[in-house]
Amino acid sequence: MPLKLLGHVALPPNKGSGGFDHAAVHARTGHVYVAHTANDAVDVFDDRKFLFSIANLGAVAGALVSDEADLIFSSNRGEDTVAIFAPGPAPDVSKVKVGRAPNGLAYDHSRKLLLAANVGDAAIPGSRALTMVDVDDRAVRAEIAVPGRTRWAVFDPDADCFYVNIADPSQIVVVDARRPDRVARAVPVPAAGAHGLDLDLATDRLFCACDAGVLVTLDARSGKVVDEKPLSGVPDVVFFNRRHRQLYVAVGDPGVIDVFSTATMEKLATVITERGAHTTALSPSGDRLYAFLPGTHRAAIYAT
Repeated sequence: MPLKLLGHVALPPNKGSGGFDHAAVHARTGHVYVAHTANDAVDVFDDRKFLFSIANLGAVAGALVSDEADLIFSSNRGEDTVAIFAPGPAPDVSKVKVGRAPNGLAYDHSRKLLLAANVGDAAIPGSRALTMVDVDDRAVRAEIAVPGRTRWAVFDPDADCFYVNIADPSQIVVVDARRPDRVARAVPVPAAGAHGLDLDLATDRLFCACDAGVLVTLDARSGKVVDEKPLSGVPDVVFFNRRHRQLYVAVGDPGVIDVFSTATMEKLATVITERGAHTTALSPSGDRLYAFLPGTHRAAIYAT
């Protein structure tokens, strides 16, 4: 099996609805930072135990780690902010007001530029937008209108650009980090509901998991579709493992991870997690994958 279950770490019980959302791993400490939306907190744990939580992050939806900056970022949907803080317990948390309901995050360390992809509100014109945050100044640098609800985002350091999934119309918008006040181009996605997203820098491929239950692989430079594969259901988080040349797609219903070889794009396995487990995190070394189980408020730990 591509994923071997090593065990579980118990996390704090859910105080409300929402379970867990996006997560990331801090390379220096090996600590996992996961958005615990139900608790308005980011929970932190290692391979053995729960360590601590960072509280007062309203309806937190995303956690992103920058190992270069040694910073953690969170998108706080319930309060329209992003938070910036150092690793470790009881950090000093800075918050920057962004657009309506921020979700996806991506970071350009060379320019100290954080992109927050705001879900927005269909009833509020202009609220579907990207907010560009100057991390050093803790200030908004620009706001960019987009044509629909945003999903996840990634940064490409080779091309100096951000890629952001738009659910409807299904597409990937591209923002040039050198001109971060506009959409440079848009790439159509031939399946409804562009959702999870990751990037293979070595082959310039984007892996886009769509709500239609399709994994679409595109050439990042040309936008050409190079492959389409069926998924086990509606996906969410996607992680590309550069070490093993594998792709992990989390599907909350029925509660599985679809594993693909990125050499052949063939499905290698479907690993059962738990119903509602729609997010994962991959260690920077590529040797651990973490799946977040909302029903039992645990993290499942897999060797890759």
